[in-house]
Amino acid sequence: MLVTSDDLRAAEDEKPFDHLPEWEQENRMTALDVVENFEKYIELPTKYEINEYEAMEDFSIRVSDQGKQDALLRAIKGKGAFRRFKDKIIDFEIEDQWYSYRDERFKQITIKWCHKNNIKYIE
Repeated sequence: MLVTSDDLRAAEDEKPFDHLPEWEQENRMTALDVVENFEKYIELPTKYEINEYEAMEDFSIRVSDQGKQDALLRAIKGKGAFRRFKDKIIDFEIEDQWYSYRDERFKQITIKWCHKNNIKYIE
């Protein structure tokens, strides 16, 4: 279950939540448990630890066609990098390769995180 920062703040402030829909009450109950038993929980990696930009760069470097590689590396520079990268992989018809690469990279990050936190990873 996902616990948002809003849920955690509400739990810390001990705001009443019996007026909320059932699903939101469940989230708040979980948030209360997290606040009261914080040591039992492990925080998931943040987007900064996952770093999708780095994955795009690594994928681009692995593209064997030098022209496509150069175009991808140029596309990921500056503001709008994610949109330009996506447009290029579509143009070059390598979208499936990118998503396979990204999924495998996320899987490896997940496995490493599980091992680090003594959690059994099951494929």
